[in-house]
Amino acid sequence: MKNRRNFIKKASAAFAALGLLSLAKNSRAGEVKISGALIHHVYFWLKQPQNESHKEQLIKGLNELIKVKHIKLSHIGFPAGTENRDVVDHSYSVSYMAMFDNQADQAAYQTDPIHLKFVEDCQHLWEKVIVYDSMDGQQKPK
Repeated sequence: MKNRRNFIKKASAAFAALGLLSLAKNSRAGEVKISGALIHHVYFWLKQPQNESHKEQLIKGLNELIKVKHIKLSHIGFPAGTENRDVVDHSYSVSYMAMFDNQADQAAYQTDPIHLKFVEDCQHLWEKVIVYDSMDGQQKPK
């Protein structure tokens, strides 16, 4: 938990310094709320989840994808070794998170040539993709 808090503090401070996001201190010590951003979570289920070369190819594609200029923060991850509970889904192969300043930047990302090339080059690797986009309550979706 301490590492997560340190990451959030550092990322928040970096964005605040750049004037990219507004921040608000939570009443709990050390907690920072990021507001004004759109978070784009993507979960990939590979057709061949045990095929390491397919996983590496997807990761390589994602590392190219994060070069899109509208992305302010990104993360590529894998199922964590957390406990099995009814509400925890460890079934995906790779996760990807990108943060945007606003919904317009996320929309521009969708048509960016780097994003389109990623889909073209990597879509044969996955059997399922789920996307969760979220915004804080301060912004109304368009």
